[in-house]
Amino acid sequence: MSEGERNVLGGPLEPCGTDPVTGFYRDGCCSTGPQDLGAHTICAVVTAEFLEHQRSIGNDLSTPVPEYRFPGLVPGDRWCVTARNWAIAYTDACAAPVVLASTHERTLEIVPIEWLRELAIDVPPDLSGLRVED
Repeated sequence: MSEGERNVLGGPLEPCGTDPVTGFYRDGCCSTGPQDLGAHTICAVVTAEFLEHQRSIGNDLSTPVPEYRFPGLVPGDRWCVTARNWAIAYTDACAAPVVLASTHERTLEIVPIEWLRELAIDVPPDLSGLRVED
């Protein structure tokens, strides 16, 4: 967990994935900061359709790039994707499922919470305690 950072539900930011190790900082979390110009804040479980869509918009997530410690993704991998590119995939009906507890709250500056909830795969049974964004 990233100390002090919050997720889109208002709770502590939970890890997204360590196999492969994800995150802008390659710490397993969708942490963000001033260096992360792309806002790699959405914890997505990538699908073949999402990977194909990303390649079609110039964001090849399947090909390894060792100099950036990027292994190349396969369907089922959990990865911190950019909020902007996920939103493009959403509007094109190709967005990947999202792990809300591992998606950074800064995502909400780019993507509406309703879009994220629609594709959430970690929705708790009792939603009464969740913070609602205006």
